[in-house]
Amino acid sequence: MNGLRVYIPAAVAHANGGDSAFYSRKGGGPFYQWLYDEHLQTWQCSRVSSFNLTPHAFCVASWKSLPSSLRTRLSEHYIE
Repeated sequence: MNGLRVYIPAAVAHANGGDSAFYSRKGGGPFYQWLYDEHLQTWQCSRVSSFNLTPHAFCVASWKSLPSSLRTRLSEHYIE
């Protein structure tokens, strides 16, 4: 997907490589936080304010490192 970036919190990436939350942004658009809902067994997203976000708060996640179910949801969310 052109212009799509997926991030993980830098603190998580450096601490244990966990994937509890992901963030996405396409182009200059808004940031979205992605969390897995165990009860619904699906990825849920919510728009987050970029006011409190800094570039140093994130590490870029590779597309291949994402769970396949999240890749599917991202493709649905960012329909081109």
